[in-house]
Amino acid sequence: MQNDRHFTNAALLARRHAAVARGVGQAHEIFVQKARNAELWDVEGRRYIDFAGGIAVLNTGHLHAGVVAAVKAQLDLYTHTCFQVVAYEPYVEVAERLNTLAPGAFAKKTLLLTTGAEAVENAIKIARAHTGRPGVIAFTGGYHGRTNMTLGLTGKVAPYKIGFGPFPGEVYHALFSNALHGVSVQDALHSVELLFKNDIEPQRVAAFILEPVQGEGGFYIAPPEFISGLKALADRYGILLIADEVQTGAGRTGTWFACEQWPVAPDLITTAKSLAGGFPLAGVVGRAEVMDAPAPGGLGGTYAGSPVACAAALAVIEAFEQEKLLARSQDMGAQLVRGLKDMAAKVPAIGDVRGLGAMVAIELFEAGDKARPDADLTKKVVAEAARRGLILLSCGTYGNVVRILVPLTASNELLDEGLAILADSFAAVA
Repeated sequence: MQNDRHFTNAALLARRHAAVARGVGQAHEIFVQKARNAELWDVEGRRYIDFAGGIAVLNTGHLHAGVVAAVKAQLDLYTHTCFQVVAYEPYVEVAERLNTLAPGAFAKKTLLLTTGAEAVENAIKIARAHTGRPGVIAFTGGYHGRTNMTLGLTGKVAPYKIGFGPFPGEVYHALFSNALHGVSVQDALHSVELLFKNDIEPQRVAAFILEPVQGEGGFYIAPPEFISGLKALADRYGILLIADEVQTGAGRTGTWFACEQWPVAPDLITTAKSLAGGFPLAGVVGRAEVMDAPAPGGLGGTYAGSPVACAAALAVIEAFEQEKLLARSQDMGAQLVRGLKDMAAKVPAIGDVRGLGAMVAIELFEAGDKARPDADLTKKVVAEAARRGLILLSCGTYGNVVRILVPLTASNELLDEGLAILADSFAAVA
């Protein structure tokens, strides 16, 4: 057992390199011993502030008491039957809760799964079954998963797509509106129209799929005008609109689903990551008539909608309600943006500070020149912050974005401590 033996990070890293496939990345050469809320300790006893949250998985923090209690209670009842063999009430209750939480004045149904990529795969299956069409349009910079289908949808080559092709056909990419990098709403919508003229007729397109805030792509927020324009095209041609909320969902952006802040409701929503507070659970939520398009047996999975994960998800939803974590997300985001803007006034390399709720990022450029993304400085800052006790992640098409996904249960004091470490890290390496 880990707790009965002494380990060092270096010794475990050597074992990892000998035993684990090279393709599994690791942002920091650290091995965790224990974690609580927004802090963790490595196997050498060193404390870290966690601004990564397991890549947006821990909105309710490490080992939230309510989640732990719910899981322990479920473990005494049953751990697995496969919902398609012998069903159980927690799956149904999670579906009911998600149907209520999702935006749109229409009847909804939910499918539960295990991972975000699995949710995206099934959303595409459902869209194709409902429309009888094969085509899917995704967007540059988008990230949708690591399976063959979801890699095809992903609009970022390195490191995700290198060496893994060919990818599924009938997947096309349009421009994502990104004013910072010179792509206007009009440019992005025009690129969709060009696909209709040059690559696939709109009558063969089943769905548009995009993230309300691009995750791996750099935390760029989809402008409301862009969403309205896409919805107008979707309605004109009978195309479904899918919001990929694997990273943005479960309260990260200040609403349970980020698409609640859209001017229109999507037809389908994918969700995962923080939905079950660290336990594997994902879902597709959408219009009832669309969700019911696949025939019985067409959807499911052996571990899909695990009863243990469902118990955790119900506890996560309860925690959001009791602890007012949606409001906390908004307040936290405001505090982080204020602190980062103050930092940007002193650090010329910080060319942009942006966020939706507590999904916050800074983008780094050489001498603040928007034409020169600074991936090298980004790597140095992230590494220096870890050396000083702050866990961060980078992202972005150019690798020049530092993202913050701290648990919503973190205190204001811990946020300030983390921001101070980040400021010191810039001072040390910039």
